Amino acid sequence: MFDVRALNVAYGQSQVLHGIDMSVKPGEIVAVVGRNGMGKSTLMKSLIGVIPSSGEIDVDGIDVSGMPSFARVKRGLAYVPQGRQIFGTMTVKENIETGLVVTGKSEIPDEIFSLFPILWEFEKRRGGNLSGGQQQQLAIARALASDPKILLLDEPTEGIQPSIIKELAVVLKQIRDMRNLTIVVCEQVLSFVLDVADRILVMENGRIVHSDKREQVDEAAIAAYLAV
Repeated sequence: MFDVRALNVAYGQSQVLHGIDMSVKPGEIVAVVGRNGMGKSTLMKSLIGVIPSSGEIDVDGIDVSGMPSFARVKRGLAYVPQGRQIFGTMTVKENIETGLVVTGKSEIPDEIFSLFPILWEFEKRRGGNLSGGQQQQLAIARALASDPKILLLDEPTEGIQPSIIKELAVVLKQIRDMRNLTIVVCEQVLSFVLDVADRILVMENGRIVHSDKREQVDEAAIAAYLAV
């Protein structure tokens, strides 16, 4: 479903990503973990096309690496950025509706509100008046409205209380099961990663340096990479 080959990103003379190779199956949740400054957010932004890169990014057999961001969304990529970046002055309903644009639909699918019932309750509330956890749910709902094949999430637990982090892991697995969605999440919170991921990749200095299936994961080894 999702193949990334020899992905490189440089800022001027500074190389940030070094030949990233990654393959994710339909319905698989892969977590990319690493400390701050290791290249995780750069990876996410390059996959969605916010920053330029070289290499190949295949979505369901189509190379999207030369496409602008909006065309990648049409091909099936959806992106939930770090910090959520919802539209604070728009209502919950209006925020989600922005994700419908690429589908040509005008009605929000019922399953989105079934996954996030609080958004149904607050559909007329401005996005800026929601809590951090509610804004994260809204950002994911907006991404799902574009009917993606692949969901990219950058640091989804940032600024969210632990009880909501647990709920978020459950919801992401429900989303995967309902839609057979491929999910790639960049994260630092190991407990969340262990709850949600089928496979864990460790990024260090712009390279993938370690990989484990969830059932075979060495928690101490992963934690060592995350230690400051």
